[in-house]
Amino acid sequence: MKFIDSHAHIYLEQFEKDRQESVQRSLDQGVTRIYMPNVDRETIDPMFEAEMANPDICLPMMGLHPCSVNKHFEKELYVVEEWLGSRSFTAVGEIGTDLYWDRTYWPQQQEALKIQCQWALDFKLPVVLHSRDSIDETIELVKPFAEQGLRGVFHCFSGSRNQAEQIKEMGFYLGVGGVATFKNGGLDKVLGKGDLPHILLETDSPYLAPVPHRGKRNEPEYIPLIANKLADITGEQLETIATTTTQNSLTLFHELRED
Repeated sequence: MKFIDSHAHIYLEQFEKDRQESVQRSLDQGVTRIYMPNVDRETIDPMFEAEMANPDICLPMMGLHPCSVNKHFEKELYVVEEWLGSRSFTAVGEIGTDLYWDRTYWPQQQEALKIQCQWALDFKLPVVLHSRDSIDETIELVKPFAEQGLRGVFHCFSGSRNQAEQIKEMGFYLGVGGVATFKNGGLDKVLGKGDLPHILLETDSPYLAPVPHRGKRNEPEYIPLIANKLADITGEQLETIATTTTQNSLTLFHELRED
């Protein structure tokens, strides 16, 4: 079976000593693509290094993470815009909003998100959205762009049934990761068989490792653990989970065009 990790920060320092070994372990588990969301200007070079070492496997995005938005966010966005205009990327990401860590720059977060959504439309790219403690707010901010044809994924989805339905109605995907395996993660009460055409698998490595590795470094090789849990939740066969989520990722990231 073949899988895709639609969201992994495998370029971060947590993988500095054994990045290539981690990539190989992922390949051994059938994970054929690792999509890498950017954080800010400091992560661009290591992300490109991971891509150069693993072309066609580690695929970069370009964006400014909401937790890196501050009063000087325009300078960071200038770097993002320059890169978007200079080479190809799989998506504009990781972008979005975050009301968990700090609300100080909430107005700036909203503005940065809107700007980057417009760039995604301009460059005909999907978006990868962060929305920690801010799913409703992010839906409202992104909805006008979705009405213009923007598509993307709400990464690390852990919301309600109503929120899932709103996201699906916008034409966006739900990113499902290690939280699905947590005892009190809640996704077993939210997701069902009918959601599978709208789900991408992800790890968010090195964060949020699935059970039984919770609390340790997460890795793309754990995608099959998440897929197995999703099979339990939806009642679908593991092969169906693998095939459908892989197709979903390739479609979103423009590697597989919809008819």
